[in-house]
Amino acid sequence: MSKVISYAAVSAKEKLAPLHIERREVGAKDVQIEILFCGVCHSDLHTARNEWQNSVYPVVPGHEIVGRVIKVGADVKAFKAGDLAGVGCLVDSCRVCPDCLDGLEQYCDGEVFTYNSEDKNFKDAGKMTYGGYSSQIVVDEHFVLRISDKLNLAEVAPLLCAGITTYSPLKHWKVGPGSKVGIVGLGGLGHMGVKLAHAMGAHVVLFTTSASKVADAKRLGADEVVISKNPDEMQAHLKSFDFILNTVAAAHNLDIFTELLKRDGTMCLNGVPEHSHPSPSIFNLIFKRRQIAGSLIGGIKETQEMLDFCAEHNITSDIEIIAMKDINQAYERMVKGDVKYRFVIDMATLES
Repeated sequence: MSKVISYAAVSAKEKLAPLHIERREVGAKDVQIEILFCGVCHSDLHTARNEWQNSVYPVVPGHEIVGRVIKVGADVKAFKAGDLAGVGCLVDSCRVCPDCLDGLEQYCDGEVFTYNSEDKNFKDAGKMTYGGYSSQIVVDEHFVLRISDKLNLAEVAPLLCAGITTYSPLKHWKVGPGSKVGIVGLGGLGHMGVKLAHAMGAHVVLFTTSASKVADAKRLGADEVVISKNPDEMQAHLKSFDFILNTVAAAHNLDIFTELLKRDGTMCLNGVPEHSHPSPSIFNLIFKRRQIAGSLIGGIKETQEMLDFCAEHNITSDIEIIAMKDINQAYERMVKGDVKYRFVIDMATLES
């Protein structure tokens, strides 16, 4: 094992601070990556502060990782030292269940998340995975992604979570030319949903509570912007949407969106609120055979497909680069919604 520097939360109440952690030695199928940039996801904050009541400390967040390969194991075929590489939300799974065999590792009951999961590669029971707020990471080749050199590397980092989390449901529900698609919320997830749905050829409508976001939504690719607090604007879109991607991570009334769906339309929930949404009206669902669904990130094959799609269409995340020492301030700004649209840490600022 080797020791590397990281930024970690050691309790729910304390700020993140430097901590040396152990990384395993590079095995035959492992890829060792020097982390160059790491995106900051709202899940990082939830876990650091134990808001989901499942944190095992210390927690080293970060699952939007891009960097350069510095060493590979003897059996690694797809990567070599010097290659650009990425790591998203998953670093392991059982590999043999129906979900894994279908390329849907995110639904495997034995999935291992990039941080705050039990690390099966350590003999010590209870050893947890540590994420990308660190100088290096060692990951099985199967869970390492190829990164194009055509795009700005820092702007690519959020694609490893925000990108795939929105791409997967858009692809699954066959969004494309002729589709009318709604995106609810213009945050880290929502702004990627707008960009991707637009690139897929859909007619994209952004729902927001803030009139100040209209111009930016159209810049990102929205064909229309609806202020969801305006009943007249909402009424104009009744029964017209094939698909709505709801990215809002706060409890809210779902009925105002389900009634906008066509017969057999689907609203997919991506945001995970701290408290449950109010129970939706069953009448809104049964009279038009509408569906409320959910979607979790994406499998490894689909994540690579998303990265290739983004490289082809010149899609990256809108970001603000920060130094590692500013992560606690960034968390406070995230809570206030004060970021357009994703913080990315320049890991060159991580001091040993």
